[in-house]
Amino acid sequence: MTRRVAIVRWCAALALMLCAGPGLAQDQYPSRPVHLIVGFPAGGPTDVAARFIADKLHERLGQPVIVENRAGAASNIAAATVAKAPPDGYMLLLATSSNVVNPSLYRNPGYDPVKDFAPITEVSKIPSLLVVPSDSPAKSVSELVALVKAKPGQLNYSSGGSGSMGHLSGSMFQHAAQLDVVHVPYKGAPEIVTSLLSGQAQYAFPGFSAALPQVKAGKLRALAVTSERRNPQLPDVPTIQEAMPPGFVVDVWFGLWAPAGTPPAIVKRLSDAVRDVLADPQAKAKLTADGSEIVASSPDDFQAYVKAEVAKWEKIVADSGAKVE
Repeated sequence: MTRRVAIVRWCAALALMLCAGPGLAQDQYPSRPVHLIVGFPAGGPTDVAARFIADKLHERLGQPVIVENRAGAASNIAAATVAKAPPDGYMLLLATSSNVVNPSLYRNPGYDPVKDFAPITEVSKIPSLLVVPSDSPAKSVSELVALVKAKPGQLNYSSGGSGSMGHLSGSMFQHAAQLDVVHVPYKGAPEIVTSLLSGQAQYAFPGFSAALPQVKAGKLRALAVTSERRNPQLPDVPTIQEAMPPGFVVDVWFGLWAPAGTPPAIVKRLSDAVRDVLADPQAKAKLTADGSEIVASSPDDFQAYVKAEVAKWEKIVADSGAKVE
């Protein structure tokens, strides 16, 4: 063999090795712990769900999945951190509906929810409830609309703060029904309930799990659920779409994102593993106890959903006038 032929063959072999390298690395994924970043404090419902999923993923991936809480700015800090991480599948984000709303609320959230991430799967979603005090004369959505219209500018709805899901749901309702009503922002779910029970507000859109105990105790009356379908925990409560124009759907959801550019093989490995977790009866029982619905979407379906959510919330936020600096 001539020296020239030997050099040519050596170069060809090296090229094959370089091309095969990434594939081999992906086949071996994960070879070290995976970090799941959560944008909310430890102990909250998002954190509890993340730790449950992380524990079950450990069993399926063969590597620890470490939950890290990087709370602040409604998950913007966590999302920006993951957006800038190497696209190798070792740092993931527990994304929430906040991450598609925030780009319309904040001047610079630090990330683009469509361009900066590779969706893995939507895990689950949970609606809000339209509630009134139990002694309210309104016993249906149409009766509430009539009540507010009879007293223009005199009645209030409460929320957990400007730009919160309760505020944006209230704004959607206000525009859809053409109501003259006053928004009163509070700091969180307990204050929303207090405002209703004290008569300071006449209705609100608290989260399902926050309002459910008060509804079951008879202190609040649920007029509608904001999901696309009725919720099994309150089967007699209609969806708000049954009384309003179609399209009034508000869900708080969470799912998993990897940094944009993560190899498709790794995204598929993660998606298959998470969806396997979600198919387990124990996971279903754990994650639906608060009224949530398991989704377990494919990466492509989740991406399409994220794009639609971004466009939807741009208009809703603009109509509400909400901004967070």
